[in-house]
Amino acid sequence: MGKGLHIVDIVERLLTLVKIDSVIGDEKTICDTLLNEFAAKPYGVQRVGDSFALYPQQRSEKKLVVLVGHLDTVPPSADNIPRIEGDRLFGLGSADMKSGLAIMWQLIEEPEPSAEYDLAFIFYHGEEGPYADSGLGPLLEAIDWLDEVALAICLEPSDNRLQLGCLGTLHAEVTFAGRAAHSARPWQGENAIHKAAGLLQRLKQVESREVKFGDLIYREVISATLAQGGTARNVVPDRFILNLNFRFAPDRNLEHAQKFVKDLVAGEAEITFTDLAPSGAIPQDNDALEALRAVCTEPPQSKQAWTDVARLSAAGVPAVNLGPGAGAEAHQPNESTSIATLRQGEALFRSFLRAL
Repeated sequence: MGKGLHIVDIVERLLTLVKIDSVIGDEKTICDTLLNEFAAKPYGVQRVGDSFALYPQQRSEKKLVVLVGHLDTVPPSADNIPRIEGDRLFGLGSADMKSGLAIMWQLIEEPEPSAEYDLAFIFYHGEEGPYADSGLGPLLEAIDWLDEVALAICLEPSDNRLQLGCLGTLHAEVTFAGRAAHSARPWQGENAIHKAAGLLQRLKQVESREVKFGDLIYREVISATLAQGGTARNVVPDRFILNLNFRFAPDRNLEHAQKFVKDLVAGEAEITFTDLAPSGAIPQDNDALEALRAVCTEPPQSKQAWTDVARLSAAGVPAVNLGPGAGAEAHQPNESTSIATLRQGEALFRSFLRAL
């Protein structure tokens, strides 16, 4: 397997991770590197593509908790040289979500003795792309111990705040058909862009819907995010495409979310659903979650975004989100994470494992 990296500090681990390019679609190097590091650890390994899971070889009667993190980053939007400046560690993926991976790595290298929990780990590729292309789905299908999991924790950026549930998300291409004509004689054609006016007006009038689960509030929103149409400045366009992104609350399933979009379009255009990701359930009557809540210093939040909490809960695994990265730093041109917050995140997880 080769020699390990001989890293002992979590900050060094994070700096090492951000120095490894792992833009979505190019996760093999980081996958191979981590598997090399973990080769001598007491875990069984299940690898599917550039995703893998570690399962304790000596399983006890303790509850099984699995920590989950994605290996990929979004493509760079600017130069983001890995470096440390004061309390900030800069680098692509430092917040989303290699800071979470650094905690996972640290707990594998320096395990926290726990009277209550055994730990398993999932590292996967392709999270930043379409739902159907994620490496987590095939990996979950290959794992034969999912029914043992008491709680899964996704270490997506949450500023060390426990987040429950998550919004679902869908993307729909809405295509308006017209008929081309010279723009000096528009009456000879049918302007596809103009045909979208009714939908755009209805979109403008849609108010965000607040959905409450106890003290948690999820805000449901829909937006037009891309527009494409026309071939030349002097041609009435015969085709106009809008991309709609609907972020829907945990009380809707995918079928209901699709119906909402269809009702909004009202038969005025052709609809193609290009990406469908379910909302995430809020775990109920879960002792491990209650123990995790007890070591968090602030009350839980709703997750006003999508994470693989949804995919895990759809697979029957109760899941929550808790990670040291800052949500406001995710996908930013000069992404960074707080070293103090990173260390606090590690301490929080160790407190959870130690708690009785």
